[in-house]
Amino acid sequence: MGEFKRTVVRELPERKGEISPESQFWNSYEFPVTIKEFDSISHLDFSPIEPHQVAVTTSNKIRLFNPINNQVDRTFSRFKDRAYCGSFRHDGRLMVAGGEEPVVKLLDVSGRAILRFFSGHKRPVHLSKFTVDGLKVFSGDDDSCVRCFDISSGDKVNIFEEHKDYIRCGDANKASRDIILTGSYDHTARLFDLRTSTSIMSVNHGKPVESALFMPSGNIFLTAGGNYVKVWDALAGGKLLTTFGNSHKTITSLWFQESRGRLLTGSLDMHVKVYDAATYGLLASMDYPAPVLSVAVSPVSDLLVVGMSTGLLSIKHKKKDGTPQTEAEKQKKQREKRLALRYFNKGNMYIPQEGDTLVPLKQREDLARYDRLLKRFKHSKALDDAFKISVRRKTPYVTFSVIQELSRRNTLKASLSGRDEKWLCAMLAFLKKHISNPNYVSVVIEVTDIILEIYESVVSSSEPVKKSLTNLRAVIDKELNYHQSLEEIQGMLDVLLIASNADLDSNPDLKIPETTDIFKNQTAGTSNSMEVTEKR
Repeated sequence: MGEFKRTVVRELPERKGEISPESQFWNSYEFPVTIKEFDSISHLDFSPIEPHQVAVTTSNKIRLFNPINNQVDRTFSRFKDRAYCGSFRHDGRLMVAGGEEPVVKLLDVSGRAILRFFSGHKRPVHLSKFTVDGLKVFSGDDDSCVRCFDISSGDKVNIFEEHKDYIRCGDANKASRDIILTGSYDHTARLFDLRTSTSIMSVNHGKPVESALFMPSGNIFLTAGGNYVKVWDALAGGKLLTTFGNSHKTITSLWFQESRGRLLTGSLDMHVKVYDAATYGLLASMDYPAPVLSVAVSPVSDLLVVGMSTGLLSIKHKKKDGTPQTEAEKQKKQREKRLALRYFNKGNMYIPQEGDTLVPLKQREDLARYDRLLKRFKHSKALDDAFKISVRRKTPYVTFSVIQELSRRNTLKASLSGRDEKWLCAMLAFLKKHISNPNYVSVVIEVTDIILEIYESVVSSSEPVKKSLTNLRAVIDKELNYHQSLEEIQGMLDVLLIASNADLDSNPDLKIPETTDIFKNQTAGTSNSMEVTEKR
């Protein structure tokens, strides 16, 4: 008997781009903890003091989540209808929130009591925040009015009625206790000075303003609406500095990560994008399963929270750094590493002397488990080993290589026989996933033909298998339609090129050559194979 030759695994080359340090940072967060609320999550805010609780505004309540155990520490549910914009004060002791009721509520974070009701609004209040000194509260409603209240007395300090549509967002200037920013659906954002009775600046965003944000310096502010963000210079009289945005749908949320100088945007296209706050260049992008309405990062950047329109709350924790912190721990770890390395290299560092006899050490060949099974002619078990979930999902080329080896041995039909309904459904789903890959299409067609030949008589009695075959047929029909469309496009291009050649007959050197049959040669095999399965 000849020596066993291991299965040739043809690994397809994958082009992997370099991962930037920024992407590595955001990838270092753990797998998200997902919590399902009953309604969309319209607003998120982090407490400025430890343990940096996150306030989640959803439905008719505001929940305070503990960032350590992801559990709810406290719930404010004294809202008759929807709650909006639950925001912390700079000391983390008070919160303010609006809602469908035309009142603004001042909440005590340490308890559940409502300290004050600020009345005067006539329609739902979507904006409610503290000024930077924490002594006043400003709010905006659907009646296009901005009101400011004094916390100690509860009296109304200012009222501004310059907006012409719903007010949905705003922010307080971080450098001045009297300057506030509001954004409206009338496409404008306005700066108000609480010491005056009118706005001191107005800028036109061009789309309904969904989110507005002051930078920490207080000189720059941003507005988000549509699928872009605009940056304005307040000191230059509202000069537009730049416009950026890589979103396909409306941007709904802005958040500034002060510890790293990053700007985060959430969008209805189900993505959170990270920008450099200095250059406004895109650094990273994260996708989510539903449209994003709110995004927030903890003050120490150890927690990323995203709220979605379907009520999903995604909480990502930063992975703990396992490197030693003290110098003594670092030296101890290096010493242990040297000792371990010396143990494993024992005897390998010996230099042969003159007169020594060298005996070559024959290394034992380490075969994969499917190769060991093939060596013992256990073909069905070899296919099972190569078809494990961990193999077929991460390294499908291994599964197809084993299938090709079984086909070469003429044992593929026997290996596919005697399978149960669950296994057949899994195999058909695997084939459907890779039917579009030209590297695997010939193997997929061969396996599909054998399955149909073996189980043709029992398919009608199994609904799951019949459904899996129907799904596979739908994918094949779709691919055939693609090929037909490409051939039609090629015909159109041929007509255009022939017409161009006719115009260039006077100058043969500039004549455009006719289209080659490379495309036909590349797609002919795939189309023919798919047509065989379609007829089947």
